[in-house]
Amino acid sequence: MRLKFASYNIHKAVGLDRRRDADRILRVLHELDADVVALQEVDLRFGTRAAVLPRRMVEEQHWQIVPLRMRPRSMGWHGNTILARRGIDIVDAAPIHLPSLEPRGAVHARLSLEGREFDVVGMHLDLSGVLRRKQIETVCEAMALDDTPSVILGDLNEWSARGGALRSFGDSWSVLAPGRSFPGSNPLAPLDRIVHSPHWHCHETHVYHSALAVSASDHLPVRAELELTA
Repeated sequence: MRLKFASYNIHKAVGLDRRRDADRILRVLHELDADVVALQEVDLRFGTRAAVLPRRMVEEQHWQIVPLRMRPRSMGWHGNTILARRGIDIVDAAPIHLPSLEPRGAVHARLSLEGREFDVVGMHLDLSGVLRRKQIETVCEAMALDDTPSVILGDLNEWSARGGALRSFGDSWSVLAPGRSFPGSNPLAPLDRIVHSPHWHCHETHVYHSALAVSASDHLPVRAELELTA
């Protein structure tokens, strides 16, 4: 089973021109052509925390929205949500509560395709290095409860290419290095990452760079093609 995973911090759909444009984000998602996408900053931070992407528009693009919203008008948990293409079954979904000072969170979905289940975590980590390490440890502990193939996606806010909080994944996880994804107009830092359990083989990973992606958000999406081998 070979799947394309992506992670994308959509910056509340505010682009380089400082305009909020949901359609532009959806066009980038169409360009990505992924099977599963973790989105960050998909809800407004204050008030009703309404989603910045109209649910109807997302579903018309043949996406299933994993049910994780924390308020009636939200799409995610602390701005994190997971999209799965039609044909992938959503078995279960739940938030993962992270230790944090600012509103941060992670979301966990169990998905199934062709009778094979796999877990996906989407997350947006803290600006503090100490808290990032604790947050990664919390997610890894939650994923260690069974031996299900797993993929972790998100904006890790880690500027180090291989060190820093990334060491908290230990030897049990493969931390991919798609490349520099922030800021989108002149990428300097590899903040957005894809991490997978030993069940997967990575065929390729990269930062997705197009004129539309540069204009749509302050982050570029990252993408990986993984094959389930165990």
